[in-house]
Amino acid sequence: PDQLEATLEVLEHFSEHRSVSEEEMDVVGELITNICGALEVHANVAQGMSGIEAANAFAQKVMGSIDQ
Repeated sequence: PDQLEATLEVLEHFSEHRSVSEEEMDVVGELITNICGALEVHANVAQGMSGIEAANAFAQKVMGSIDQ
């Protein structure tokens, strides 16, 4: 989780730079979303969920946000 959080911080700073193209911003946005998902799954596992349960809970959350 520490490495993911450090990577997330770097990507957030990168995305604030003026010279980032729209295509690069799309890729960075996808990476940020994936890292946040990984951190959430990791936190749920640390709280006692199985890996599969945590991944399914995150997938349901993502699907719910798409449906809205």
